[in-house]
Amino acid sequence: LTMIARATDGLPLSEGLDDGRDMKDADFYKQQAKQLFKNLSKGQYEASRMSIETGPYLFHYTIEGRVCYLTLCDRSYPKKLAFQYLEDLRNEFERANGSQIETAARPYAFIKFDAFIQKTKKLYLDTRTQRNISKLNDELYEVHQIMTRNVQEVLGVGEKLEQVSEMSSRLTSDTRIYAEKAKDLNRQALIRKYAPVAIVIGIVLMLFWVKNKIW
Repeated sequence: LTMIARATDGLPLSEGLDDGRDMKDADFYKQQAKQLFKNLSKGQYEASRMSIETGPYLFHYTIEGRVCYLTLCDRSYPKKLAFQYLEDLRNEFERANGSQIETAARPYAFIKFDAFIQKTKKLYLDTRTQRNISKLNDELYEVHQIMTRNVQEVLGVGEKLEQVSEMSSRLTSDTRIYAEKAKDLNRQALIRKYAPVAIVIGIVLMLFWVKNKIW
């Protein structure tokens, strides 16, 4: 599973179009990926690169500029290769579509990029090729400092923030309703307090008016 999204709003831009038959619960992990994009677009994580544990897999993502590149791999797949794979995608995606990223208005506007994703993925599938062994031995590209977290922990941050937001909105709404009810009660209290006086004054004025008319 490989997905690319705009980091500022989580809009999916491209995706590796595998049929998912070789992966159990493919749709479930795609939904997790979209939720990750949503959370990342809210600026909840400072890390520009992270690995996230989910079931028997790991999400790896990197954010460069305005774009988040994400892939899902088996836990046994070398993290170093996963991030170099994402780096290859980033270089080509930026070269081919960099000027159109901000103006993209619909999901998967760059779905044709799938052809490059599939071609690059094939190069990284077999970790035993001389090419990939050389990349694993490349000391200039280190990933030891990349944080690894659990998906429930990561997604839970977004859920808690949404709950706080909902509670805040509900509290604001309740406060507004309470204020309106308080105004009504004050109005009713004033009416009860001054209505008898107003009635008496009205009757006196009417009597004076009638008396003047008679005399």
